[in-house]
Amino acid sequence: MKSKNKAVILFSGGLDSTTVLAMAQKEGYSCYCLSFQYGQKQTIELIKARKIALNNQVTKHLVLNLDLDKIGGSALTDSIEVPKADQIEKQQNGIPITYVPARNTIFLSHAVAWAEVLGAADIFVGVNAVDYSGYPDCRPEFLEAFTHMANLGTKAGVEGKKKFRIHAPLMRMNKAGIIKTGMKLGVDYSKTHSCYDPVDGKACARCDACLLRKNGFAAAGVSDPTDYVKK
Repeated sequence: MKSKNKAVILFSGGLDSTTVLAMAQKEGYSCYCLSFQYGQKQTIELIKARKIALNNQVTKHLVLNLDLDKIGGSALTDSIEVPKADQIEKQQNGIPITYVPARNTIFLSHAVAWAEVLGAADIFVGVNAVDYSGYPDCRPEFLEAFTHMANLGTKAGVEGKKKFRIHAPLMRMNKAGIIKTGMKLGVDYSKTHSCYDPVDGKACARCDACLLRKNGFAAAGVSDPTDYVKK
């Protein structure tokens, strides 16, 4: 039996968000998954997201269209090469070019809007500040500030009917810990997608997302089920 408590899950179909979905369902939430077609190169993640949401019998899965590629400014949405292993090592200082300008601010704003319509107070997001790419909108201080803003700038927040809570259960976990947690919850990571620059549906094995994923499985002592491009 599903809980009466509704939660909006920001859901990409990746390793982290799929783990978060499993955690929210374990806690008894009725899960409403929210994904975005935002002009990203890795559109295969939406195919994965739809299948995972269906297989996990979420209450509803909504995919919204955003034209962030018209803004550009990121290797994920613009005609900029996605850095690979050797390039990543040379670009360790600063925020990487795979950062999508204000992406989590935009995504969370849509999540709050949907949560307000649903009468939900809880929003789950798979951001992480340990094994991650250094994006500024993945930090705890960003989520704290956004939560404050959401409760100031919505009817639900102002009238006190709902106080929004943003849950980031992976925030302090490394990738190995995330994988171990997901395995205990029965997550099938072969169904997820993390790669920034897939080739014919296969993970490139050399972008930052792939390297974090590969290292996470190795550190967890778990066989990596990812379908990588053969060298």
